[in-house]
Amino acid sequence: MTDMVQSAAVPGTARVSDAYRWAQLAIGVGAMVMIANYQYGWTFFVPDIQKTFGWDRASIQWAFTLFVLFETWLVPVEGWFVDKYGPRIVVLVGGVLCAIGWAINAQATTLNGYYLGMIIAGIGAGGVYGTCVGNALKWFPDKRGLAAGITAAGFGAGSALTVAPIQAMIKDSGFQTTFLYFGLGQGIIICILAFFLLSPKAGQVPNVVANAHLLQTRRNYQPTEVLRQPIFWLMYFMFVIVGAGGLMVTANLKPIAADWKVDNVPVTLMAVTMTAVTFAATIDRVLNGLTRPFFGWISDMIGRENTMFIAFGMEGFGIWMLYLWGHDPIWFVLLSGFVFFAWGEIYSLFPSTCTDTFGAKFATTNAGLLYTAKGTAALLVPIANYMQQSSGTWDAVFIIAAGANILASVLAIAVLKPWRKVVVANSTV
Repeated sequence: MTDMVQSAAVPGTARVSDAYRWAQLAIGVGAMVMIANYQYGWTFFVPDIQKTFGWDRASIQWAFTLFVLFETWLVPVEGWFVDKYGPRIVVLVGGVLCAIGWAINAQATTLNGYYLGMIIAGIGAGGVYGTCVGNALKWFPDKRGLAAGITAAGFGAGSALTVAPIQAMIKDSGFQTTFLYFGLGQGIIICILAFFLLSPKAGQVPNVVANAHLLQTRRNYQPTEVLRQPIFWLMYFMFVIVGAGGLMVTANLKPIAADWKVDNVPVTLMAVTMTAVTFAATIDRVLNGLTRPFFGWISDMIGRENTMFIAFGMEGFGIWMLYLWGHDPIWFVLLSGFVFFAWGEIYSLFPSTCTDTFGAKFATTNAGLLYTAKGTAALLVPIANYMQQSSGTWDAVFIIAAGANILASVLAIAVLKPWRKVVVANSTV
């Protein structure tokens, strides 16, 4: 009912029903689920690639870094296409590229082959990711944190159901066959979903809601203007230092478990028994998904920066405790889950904060510019591997990651919050 009161439809353009908006969101979530394995399934292929070809782990993990770089750094370009031509064509091309990327991996016999496969998959996955998150921000100006969170949850939790099947297929049929079948299957479904995606027209969605805790601009910044705003670069820096820790654990979950000798230890929780690494990966994916709408919803009520302070503080604490207690298989499972629960919300909090600050008209492009911070953070993943290789332990990596999250937590409440208040107040005309 409140939505109807808040609507200010442009003459000739009727408000769409909430059911229609949620249907668009659901289509976006479905596409996000299909790209999840390209990032979160990678860790299961690394040991077999290493065993088959004898390359060192840090060299192999450059493929993951290249995937994230191309997944993120091209999103502003893809976002420009979405803002100009609509979401359908970008997601369609993205699905095709995702399928091609893992098909290349299935045939690769050199490091460069894997690098190429993951670059192409990264371009495709980035097109899908940026489009679906941007679309959610546009369809739900009244529930921006929740909508971005639900959409990002598809990516965070989308691979949970396939953790066991991927590992089983790798074991039974080999990792090349697994790359091929999962790559083609996921790519085809993305292409089908693309035909149902639409962007909202003026007047079809409710106005921005008034909330004392939620600072939202009335002005739409052009992407070139956004890049000239110092507050954008503060958000960018925070995104990088929080993102790096979670990406390091994502890429190295199985190797860390193997180094700590807990990977194949059976763990029983809630009457379910799996090896520690399979249990951890499954729980991590679920919690990494749930945290995005949960903290997005919280941020809609108490404000983005207050939520960042809580979540980033939890992440720093969780990484520190995983470092201290993770050598025990049960604690490895529980604490890795806690780490991902406290990490995944960056993918709902930062896009919604960006759109609150710079407006919805160019939301896909502007949120895409900020999302490139994930690619910058991915550059730190190989550095973490080199640090581990040179020292023989993960100690320094975990300590630095924990400290970085505590720093971001403090910056959110002490710097970003008062600064954004001034920026929004000065941009309401």
